[in-house]
Amino acid sequence: MLHLDGSQHSGSGTIVRYAVALAALLGRELRLTNIRTKRRPPGLQPQHLRAVEAVAQLTAGRVEGARVGANELTLYPSGTLHGGRYVWDIGTAGSTTMLAFTILPLAAFANQPSHFEIHGGLFQDFAPSAFHFQHVLLPLLARMGLRTDFRIVKPGFVPRGGGVVELTVEPNVNVLRPTVLADQGRVRRIWGTALSSHLDRQQVSDRMARRCRERLAAGGLDATIDVRYDHTALQPGAALAIFAESDTDCILGADRAGAPGRRSEAIGDEVARMLLEDLGSGATVDRHMADQLLLFAALADGPSEWVIPRVTEHVATNCWLVAEILGAGIESSGQRVRINGIGYRRAD
Repeated sequence: MLHLDGSQHSGSGTIVRYAVALAALLGRELRLTNIRTKRRPPGLQPQHLRAVEAVAQLTAGRVEGARVGANELTLYPSGTLHGGRYVWDIGTAGSTTMLAFTILPLAAFANQPSHFEIHGGLFQDFAPSAFHFQHVLLPLLARMGLRTDFRIVKPGFVPRGGGVVELTVEPNVNVLRPTVLADQGRVRRIWGTALSSHLDRQQVSDRMARRCRERLAAGGLDATIDVRYDHTALQPGAALAIFAESDTDCILGADRAGAPGRRSEAIGDEVARMLLEDLGSGATVDRHMADQLLLFAALADGPSEWVIPRVTEHVATNCWLVAEILGAGIESSGQRVRINGIGYRRAD
């Protein structure tokens, strides 16, 4: 049995999601203790619990001790990965994208195609937005050989959630290819989406887009931002996301969700600032993708490499996890990170 201390490094829910997903891929029993001890409130929250339960379901395994507030659990995967159709409701505004991220590597090596319908939050602080998942992560994984389709059915915001996304995954018949993003190159286009729900009268989408374009223009960049107004969400909410694509095929993104008291112009300022900072650092992946790609690169067949804006808590945590569980080699020099993937193959 694999034993992991969840208080290590970030001590966050990221450890829960990565650990259960990787242990399930390897078919190894996992004992996870001190779950989210550095977060408030500590222990499993509904979004983490649903991710653990989803992993157990995909592996036809079982989990002991998993409940809201629990600080330890034990996962017993079956050693096989089962595709098919699944519907999960987080029951809160917890992140649908983090749940999708957890089951994505399992679906990539499942015994048949998978279709997931996930209910919860799509846009909130401290989690990848549905736009970033759709326009940055999945296109980069497509280059590694992972075939997916992702659709935003309905937006969902804090605190009510109620959003819906659908993810379809075709299993990878061989292995994931490594990815090398050595040089940022020149930005050839910037695009994005300004979305708000039930906020037409306040012109929130237009204001976010206008301010973001102004700030980017001041930095020498021209952006095309699609302005959208939604009326299907359970409550008012907003989100802004922008993306930059370079002539070396790098994709970097930045996004921000709305919140009570957070002005549209402040959101536009913040999103533009993050993208300009990451581009200005010479990075080939943005500050969020820097750690998210690690899991897939560790599974790929050969060395992957990219340049990160800076070493964050999540980058350090995920480097530790893929080395500890998979035995993937990690090398770093300044902003440059190199991952020697293990060439994971589905067990027949």
